Amino acid sequence: MAPIPGSGLAKGLAVTLRTMTKKTVTAQYPDVQPDLPPRTRGVIGLFEENCTVCMLCARECPDWCIYIDSHKETVPATTPGGRERSRNVLDRFAIDFSLCMYCGICIEVCPFDALFWSPEFEYAETDIRELTHERDKLREWMWTVPAPPALDPAAEEPKEIAAARKTAEKLAAAQEAAKEQQAQEAAEAAAAADAPSADAPSASDAPDDGPHPGNPAAGGPTSGGSAPDGPAADGSTPGGSTSGGSTSGGSTSGGSTSGGSTSGRSGSGGSGSGRSGSGGSTSGDAASGGPAPDRPSGRGQTGGSASGPMGEGGPE
Repeated sequence: MAPIPGSGLAKGLAVTLRTMTKKTVTAQYPDVQPDLPPRTRGVIGLFEENCTVCMLCARECPDWCIYIDSHKETVPATTPGGRERSRNVLDRFAIDFSLCMYCGICIEVCPFDALFWSPEFEYAETDIRELTHERDKLREWMWTVPAPPALDPAAEEPKEIAAARKTAEKLAAAQEAAKEQQAQEAAEAAAAADAPSADAPSASDAPDDGPHPGNPAAGGPTSGGSAPDGPAADGSTPGGSTSGGSTSGGSTSGGSTSGGSTSGRSGSGGSGSGRSGSGGSTSGDAASGGPAPDRPSGRGQTGGSASGPMGEGGPE
């Protein structure tokens, strides 16, 4: 369809009519600073620490207004047996803003984020040579660079932030694991320290290896007499003493004699017996002048009768 003649003129007049009805606003500059958008291309700032002297910005500049000088330095090896390395050290970085056309190509091609736009624009000079800003001046412009705008809520997280977050999470997990391991080792050490005291035998659990008072079966003295330290001078057992335990009232316990001593193999006041009898018999073949042996009697008999190879009142 062919355009209507005079349609372009009508559109232009429509813009004029809209602005004619609006109130005129005068910017009170320089008394009032203008409110500029954050991405205003005013001046270029240099973050020197990020510059690696790769020369990409100087090569890509269409006006050739960027000047860079550098030299190489040798870096010693950081590990034993390693080799030395060389690196570029920045000597000069300057931008001639009398030639710059503010295209922003140098900022876009910088791989290490060393150049930034600043909205500052008040750097007019009376001498054109003063428009060449060296690296110290470019560094001062960095303090006027605004913070980057917030990302869209649906935007992807920047790779730098994601990498830093993952590193921080790994470090926190490693620290937490180290703390848990230390706590577990401390608990194991405490349990090992408590184990010997818990496993040590108590006094009540000790084995009964020696005689105890009041226990005839264990060879201890009973009521009525105690075991002497040795036999009497005449070899007799005094008053119901035993070899291994004393008796009460002359009764035998483990081969003891009561009321008389042994002489040879015969009993005094009773017959000798391989199985001791009551009333002064011996236990076994008791020697004359020695204590009764520690062998208990087999079967006790009354009346002093012989129950072994010995006859009554004398040896075989």
